[in-house]
Amino acid sequence: MTQTTTRNNKQVVEEFDRILNTHDLSRLDQLCTPDMANHALAPTRPSGLAGTRDFLESEAGRSFRGDTWTSLETIAEGDLVVQHGVRGGHWPGGPFLGFPTQPGDYRRDVVFIYRLREGRICERWAVRDDLTMLRQLQAL
Repeated sequence: MTQTTTRNNKQVVEEFDRILNTHDLSRLDQLCTPDMANHALAPTRPSGLAGTRDFLESEAGRSFRGDTWTSLETIAEGDLVVQHGVRGGHWPGGPFLGFPTQPGDYRRDVVFIYRLREGRICERWAVRDDLTMLRQLQAL
């Protein structure tokens, strides 16, 4: 892997991250492989890129529109890109992970890990501090 490839991989992940906020899915097929494995999705979602699209188009996915990083470190090595930081936004209220929640602002630690193949995201993992979010939204 060259430095150019690593830099390009970071740019792909940054663009994907912007999609999560804008929900403009027009470039999703160019950024991700059709067989993308999104390990952060519930098992009831479709497999492949269809599952990610399904989530982003759902009410739950739209609830995270406007999330922003208040701190972010991005590390790229070979075919992996890792984002680590604090991400927050405004939750509209309603169920989150099966718990009823109040509307409100939240901030939580997040790690996203991406594997890229030929310049496209082929795997994604998410490690989120959902317990903190549930506490901030008065669910616990």
